[in-house]
Amino acid sequence: MRSLNRRRFVGTTAAGAVGGGLLGWRPATGLGTGNELDLRLASFRVDVTPPVGHSLCGGWIKPVEAVDDPLEAIGLVILGQGLPVVLCAVDWTGLLNEAHWAWRVALAEAAGTTPDRVSVQCVHQHNAPFACLEAQRIVSEQGDLPDIVDVAFFESCLQRMRQAVAESLTHTQPLTHIACAEAEVHQVASNRRILGSDGRVASQRGSSSRDPQHQQLPEGLIDPMLKTVAFYDGDTKLAACHYYACHPMSYYGDGRVSADFCGLARKQRQQEDPNCVQLYFNGCGGNIGAGKYNDGSPEMRPVLTGRIHDAMRRSEALLRPSPIDRLDWTTHDFVPPADTERWDEQRLIETICDSQQSVVNRNRPSYTLAFLRRCREQFPISLSGLHINDVSMLHLPAECFIEYQLYAQRVSPERFVACAAYGDGGPWYIPTAEAFPQGGYAVSVAWCRPDMDAAVRGGIERLLPQTG
Repeated sequence: MRSLNRRRFVGTTAAGAVGGGLLGWRPATGLGTGNELDLRLASFRVDVTPPVGHSLCGGWIKPVEAVDDPLEAIGLVILGQGLPVVLCAVDWTGLLNEAHWAWRVALAEAAGTTPDRVSVQCVHQHNAPFACLEAQRIVSEQGDLPDIVDVAFFESCLQRMRQAVAESLTHTQPLTHIACAEAEVHQVASNRRILGSDGRVASQRGSSSRDPQHQQLPEGLIDPMLKTVAFYDGDTKLAACHYYACHPMSYYGDGRVSADFCGLARKQRQQEDPNCVQLYFNGCGGNIGAGKYNDGSPEMRPVLTGRIHDAMRRSEALLRPSPIDRLDWTTHDFVPPADTERWDEQRLIETICDSQQSVVNRNRPSYTLAFLRRCREQFPISLSGLHINDVSMLHLPAECFIEYQLYAQRVSPERFVACAAYGDGGPWYIPTAEAFPQGGYAVSVAWCRPDMDAAVRGGIERLLPQTG
């Protein structure tokens, strides 16, 4: 698999294989309005559970020992006007840089479209793969570090994805209606960053906490609403996409693979409504976790699952389908501003090569180094949006802070805006500019400069349809 560079990005997005020929790419164009629409929907599902012994969360927690419940990649293909659009949610910690691009290319080739019309978002469970192919090349050169990702397993997932998408296109269904609704999630999300009297991060509440003070403090800034966007053939619900912003881990690090509480809630809805494809997208949860309400005990996993599942059911109960009269796909690409002053390539290499360091202190810099190399090659980050009637589904990169999701909703208050983050995970965390001087864990593992804030907000504005 070739490394990332801007020429390769432009060349691949500029043409797509459709019916054996090449069609030119026209960015940010509407797919049709009114009576012109003749849409169809396909869905696909692939088991992407890693084998026993595979690294989890980048190789610095216990590798796979057993599987409590399988991991899935679930997606939709929308056809009928212009090149197909593909949406995919993956039960992995992350797909970064070249790995994320490889998934988009594979899905595009299988669907007969171009990568710029493919969204791939991870749910971000931690007992799951955290795939960066360049980071894997970096650690494999050391000889004494665990793999980031097994490349053969990664390639097998791509092959099975191609096959599943190709098969799905042989049995599409009419797509005529859309519906949206939302319901409040009770006692799950809380802001992870606890600020002290000096305005700096004094403590991190995390995905779980047994600190009584963490549990007594207020939730902080969150988005309490779980949003649902559903697709219909007439009054028959074909697929339901759920969006909620929170780190989706009850507990992890025990070597037991699980889709955890958000994935388990999705699976429960799938069992209850087997004819409707259920997808879950993690919103901008970079600074959001369940630490106020979760003590990390195994007993809390089903409790959190029940709370998410309850919100899914309540949200779906409010759905009222309307005929689709407009569908648009918008994109925005930009080269992220890597923080080359804070992250020096030579020092990163020295740390990776230092056998006296812990595994996490050597593996983690490989992700930083991979991102710096990607930025040096001017390979952009891609943002995209699917807009149907007055509903917008935005696809954002990495671990965006909740402020970006709330900003997107403010930019177009007349629209129903659902945000899926954890797309291209190359930048790792994307704090707000205001958060950088506050410090804390998320800032310490953010590979971009603070002006990434303006780039992401500007991209959100470009994605959303203009009013007036």
